[in-house]
Amino acid sequence: MIEGTTETGGAGEPFPAVNGAAVPNARQAREAADAVYRTDSRHILATLIRLLGDFDLAEEALSEAFTAAMQKWPRDGVPSNPRAWLVSAGRFKAIDALRRRARFDASVARLAQELEQKGGGEMALPEGSLGPAATDAVEDDRLRLIFACCHPALPPDAQVALTLREVCGLTTEEIARAYLATASSLAQRIVRAKARIREARIPYEVPPLDELPKRLDAVLRVIYLVFNEGYSATSGAWVTRQALSEEAIRMGRLLVELLPEPEAMGLLALMVLHESRRAARTTPEGEIVLLSDQDRSRWDRSLIREGVTLVEQALASRRFGPYCLQAAIAALHAEAPSAEQTDWEQIVGLYDVLARMEPSPVIDLNRAVAVAMRNGPAAGLVLVEEILARGVLFDYQFAHSVLADLCRRVGRKDEARAAYERALALTRQEPEQRFLRRRLAELG
Repeated sequence: MIEGTTETGGAGEPFPAVNGAAVPNARQAREAADAVYRTDSRHILATLIRLLGDFDLAEEALSEAFTAAMQKWPRDGVPSNPRAWLVSAGRFKAIDALRRRARFDASVARLAQELEQKGGGEMALPEGSLGPAATDAVEDDRLRLIFACCHPALPPDAQVALTLREVCGLTTEEIARAYLATASSLAQRIVRAKARIREARIPYEVPPLDELPKRLDAVLRVIYLVFNEGYSATSGAWVTRQALSEEAIRMGRLLVELLPEPEAMGLLALMVLHESRRAARTTPEGEIVLLSDQDRSRWDRSLIREGVTLVEQALASRRFGPYCLQAAIAALHAEAPSAEQTDWEQIVGLYDVLARMEPSPVIDLNRAVAVAMRNGPAAGLVLVEEILARGVLFDYQFAHSVLADLCRRVGRKDEARAAYERALALTRQEPEQRFLRRRLAELG
């Protein structure tokens, strides 16, 4: 919360200031802790993992730190730097827990001593202060942790699953949806990956420049999936999860600064081009607005310029990959004056190249939509039915919603209704559910 009397309570009255910090009541302290948890809990966890060197210990420390906040903030006031306070409190709670366990395990005693020496001891690092160097490091801890999770010692699927769960806070179910896998299998991958990091003593650090390229693919894939969840939330009351999108873009910018490779630039371009449309994607009430119906005057032109420039630089290198091609497609959408003036011919051509470079049923589905826009719904419908016949996208809601839309447009209403109902059964995001119900109602 804001220091001093500029912060107001629930009734509009200022909180009284105590030692420079506003003192809220219990409800207001809980709201402040909830707000910090929503915006900063994964940053705090990443820093605790770096400081403590263990996922499970850090997760326990995070929980203990927020419990301590609920006990102390109503009495002492919300600190001026809540994130630093919580990191420090979590670290001390972990050390205390290790001391209690040290009576039964000598190795735990050594770990507790190492943690105290690493942080300079409790007296040197009071709660609420991390010290200048540590505070500066907090901003990059999530990127450090991503590189640790994407270490070559871990299987590729475990790298991404672990990072999405621990760094970005996605649920196991959300990650499973992105992978088209079961939640139980994803949970097992995550547990095994944590154990491997602990056993192999994988460091929590951004690797040296000469090692970065070997780790780039996995890191790009993680950032891409984080942005996807932020751009189109798996479930909940809102279409987007803005904090995730912004975090993915922030990490993308850091990565381009570290390693300005064409694919890193392509991913950043792809994200900012999609982000440019955020304001136009929903009504003020949170209802979905399709791309063809969006008010393009509300698109963020500065982000579009940034994205187009990045795409041009990446493609000029002649070393581009799938992210650059996807960004080039997004740039064509962003630069089209209207939906009718979109260059669908070029978009289909880019999807052709993309499908050869990185075969995927989802890419095939997107290409089918582009073909439908270029050649008519009947042409796209043939392709979508072929894709669904393979069975890979049977549980992918967007495949069924695309099928439904194309059937509707060619007058096959019974098939459209069945496909909309299948898509609705698979959808957990509330705005998407309302959109699909409206489509069903329109069919009669």
